[in-house]
Amino acid sequence: MKILANISRVFVGALFIFSGFIKANDPLGFGYKLQEYFEVFNMHWMVPLALFLAIFICIFEVAVGFALLIGARLKLVLWLLSLMMVFFTFLTFYSAYYNKVTSCGCFGDAIPLTPWQSFYKDIVLSVLTLILIIGRSHINPLFGPRFENIVVGICTLAATAFPLYTSTHLPVIDFRPYKIGTNLYKALHPKEKFFYMLKNKKTGEQKEFESWPPDWDKEYDYVSNRTEPLDKTIKPITGFSIQNDAGEEHADEFLTLRGCSFILVEYDLDRSNRSIQGAINDFSELCKKDSVSFIALTASTSEKIASFKKEVNASYEFYRNPDEVPLKTMVRSNPGLVMIKDSVVTAMWPHSAFPSYNDVKIKYFSK
Repeated sequence: MKILANISRVFVGALFIFSGFIKANDPLGFGYKLQEYFEVFNMHWMVPLALFLAIFICIFEVAVGFALLIGARLKLVLWLLSLMMVFFTFLTFYSAYYNKVTSCGCFGDAIPLTPWQSFYKDIVLSVLTLILIIGRSHINPLFGPRFENIVVGICTLAATAFPLYTSTHLPVIDFRPYKIGTNLYKALHPKEKFFYMLKNKKTGEQKEFESWPPDWDKEYDYVSNRTEPLDKTIKPITGFSIQNDAGEEHADEFLTLRGCSFILVEYDLDRSNRSIQGAINDFSELCKKDSVSFIALTASTSEKIASFKKEVNASYEFYRNPDEVPLKTMVRSNPGLVMIKDSVVTAMWPHSAFPSYNDVKIKYFSK
């Protein structure tokens, strides 16, 4: 039991630290996921608290995981772990059984899990937590009480500072499909290889083919098919669209422009930070002067677009992506600026670090 308890301590502690760090790297993304859960449970009043709770959970997971690793405050830590596992096991089971939230967000975009995978993960963690409770007498703290408090305090302080920074900037380690270096056109139109599963009519044997055999229907029955990307380094993106007022698609047109172009992402105009709007207007005017493409992309309605443009005196063109999820994924800021050069995402800025046009021009245009 001693060996099993200590193996469980290391595994559970390390997993909680990893999970908390991944969430802390992108607290806005985790906050969006919490909003989905609040909407599923009709707790809409909790939506404004999503980011605060996301940051709190990040800090909590890292602090509890680290305390478990060094054996600090073991009784309290095991109680907290037990309550957490009961809550999250129920939550992931409900989400999986009723298919309410298609991705749990446990490890962000780094390791996407289906609802059932997340539930099974929580079952394993619950079993390991039970082992820790049963074998807690075999877990000894690594430090004395005074030094233990100092170490846990430093860890908690670091776990607090990191998500506070990333919540106002961009993820330090980017796992999103729109990250810098992504060729958006290729990601939107990934080249795929098809495979066909056919069953021999005489023997019943199933075999996979990369192309249809000649006169295949005489010898085989069709079973299924699957695809694989030809370039596995490209993560396909779905749901991305650039539509005008008439609903006409212009994504390919913008994503294949030569040279530099800019997309200002404002997924929800009602929630858009207006304090930076003057700088945005100046940036767009300078782009127009240099014949550089600058558009805004939002999920808001045409009526809200018209009202917003009048309110902030915006002269740049707005396009729509009816689904706000891809826009939230594209840049973790509302508004946020994305620069594309020859179809490739070259840079992006949150509204808290909105750049000057001249600085961008000097740094990127001549390259």
